[in-house]
Amino acid sequence: MRHNRPGLQQYFSASTRTPIQDLDGIITPNGLFYERHHAGIPAIDPAQHRLLVHGLVERPLLFTLAELRRFPSVSRIHFLECSGNPGFNVHGETAAIANGLVSCAEWTGVPLATVLQAAGLRDGAAWVVAEGADGAAMNRSVPLATCLDDALLVYSQNGERLRPEQGYPLRLLLPGYEGNMSIKWLRRLHVVREPAQSREETSKYTDLMPDGTARQFTFVMEAKSIITAPSGGQRLAQRGFHEITGIAWSGRGKVARVEVSVDDGHSWQEAALQEPVLTRALTRFRLPWRWDGESTVIPSRATDETGYVQPTLEALLAARGSQSGYHNNAITPWRILASGEVRHARL
Repeated sequence: MRHNRPGLQQYFSASTRTPIQDLDGIITPNGLFYERHHAGIPAIDPAQHRLLVHGLVERPLLFTLAELRRFPSVSRIHFLECSGNPGFNVHGETAAIANGLVSCAEWTGVPLATVLQAAGLRDGAAWVVAEGADGAAMNRSVPLATCLDDALLVYSQNGERLRPEQGYPLRLLLPGYEGNMSIKWLRRLHVVREPAQSREETSKYTDLMPDGTARQFTFVMEAKSIITAPSGGQRLAQRGFHEITGIAWSGRGKVARVEVSVDDGHSWQEAALQEPVLTRALTRFRLPWRWDGESTVIPSRATDETGYVQPTLEALLAARGSQSGYHNNAITPWRILASGEVRHARL
């Protein structure tokens, strides 16, 4: 089952977490894919739903879903991660609570570039404001270069139509970008010269720095990993051989390496990466280990193909402070007690 964060009021704003500690491989079943929505889940009749493309285009267009499905489609495997996965003040008892706002699926849809080319871009076009049909009219400004690269208008996930909580009947997918930008229930694409500077990119989804300034448009989710077994809430039944396994990902491309420590970071061993290793997708790693029955701490750290190395929480706090609720990709350490019980090492 998906997990709720303890103590989080669910009302109109909701999130449920993928039970990553209970899964194998890299694909998240649709029923376990994490949720995040801002004003509930709208009930949409797909026969009545439309996508408007307007603004700095030669031909404003209004698409039905059937018309969109006439374009050539593609299928790609990518992760999706909430930018608040987790906040800097959250140290979850389990892997799901600590980092369960990430999932991975095969997405099927139409390249956004195909639709924008059909509309024709005018001089000065530099951003596209995407808007959803939910009660919050959730919207984000996307650089045009990203829209013309690998952005997708998706209608299927893991071979079936999108589920309502995942944006049925149409959503935007921006591989590697923070999840809130992959607008669900997509109804409008407004091509403009400048970003909208909406609530979602001023008071929300910015990183407040110690000096009072804020990092804005921090789109990319940086390299990250987490050990899912053994992890918080689990228990090693006996000493001896165990396999340490987990998932790693990066919004900048492929995972190049994952290292695991079994002595609280004093030394590191390179884990094996399980095929397939895909760009901007979850990658599973594995390390054989013999537990001697003594208490220890086991963290993991990922390095992506750009050379970026997953930081410690101390390094992130030194650089950004603790006021932001977004983009915490710090190392997650698990403490294994002599009893075999596994806990978050920061709790």
